Amino acid sequence: MIDIDSQIKCVEREISMRNRMYPQWVARKTMTQGKADAELLAMTAVLHTLKVVKKREDPQASLLG
Repeated sequence: MIDIDSQIKCVEREISMRNRMYPQWVARKTMTQGKADAELLAMTAVLHTLKVVKKREDPQASLLG
């Protein structure tokens, strides 16, 4: 099992990569802007969900940042 902090870090890296790559893919027309926006929105929602789960598992985590 992969701990929640590792999952959050992984999703944060994925969002960072998408923010770098999607503009290039849109410019090359290998991805539409709409698809890029939707994918980033979905991955951001995943990150939010993981953070909510973490807060529920460890209420003190919300006090730490």
